[in-house]
Amino acid sequence: MTMRRCFWVPEDNSVYAAYHDEEWGFPVKDDHRLFEKLSLEGFQAGLSWWTILRKRDAFRQAFAHFDFERVARFGPADVDRLLGNEEIVRHRGKIEATISNARAACELVENEGSLAAYVWRFEPDPTSRPRKMTEGFLRSTTTTPEAVALSKDLKKHGWRFFGPTTAYAFMQAMGLVNDHTEDCITRRRVEEARESFVPPR
Repeated sequence: MTMRRCFWVPEDNSVYAAYHDEEWGFPVKDDHRLFEKLSLEGFQAGLSWWTILRKRDAFRQAFAHFDFERVARFGPADVDRLLGNEEIVRHRGKIEATISNARAACELVENEGSLAAYVWRFEPDPTSRPRKMTEGFLRSTTTTPEAVALSKDLKKHGWRFFGPTTAYAFMQAMGLVNDHTEDCITRRRVEEARESFVPPR
């Protein structure tokens, strides 16, 4: 079997390739990284991930490195500041949702102990996943029951701009599932990382 990257990685894009090789699918339990991805997936709605990825450093600067306790204190002046920032996606609804979601994240942490402990409750049972991960499965699957459940539960907690498809993309990126294809050069490394990973409780 010829080893290659997942089909969605552009061959001529080294930044995208590095994201795929070093980040996508590796399990994450750092609350700020989880909140960053929850937020950026919301900003991606209607756009390509490449649009967001190339602006990620600017997003981090604009949103206090996604420290949700700090973002939760953003007010109208911060919204105006962000709307004037040409380095990020200037969408009022998404900006205001990120601030609102930061406040919801603070409440989740207070109730659950950490954002990671909450998110990892939605990790699918491994037996519910395909025995072999194929391009066909990934092209035809935009969400899962667990992603639907995560999206619904976040909405109950006041979360905005986070539907089932966005929830599944989040789970793929943060390692709740390993959706690297069988012939991908990174799949085995992700499997090893997941084997040694202890989900927070």
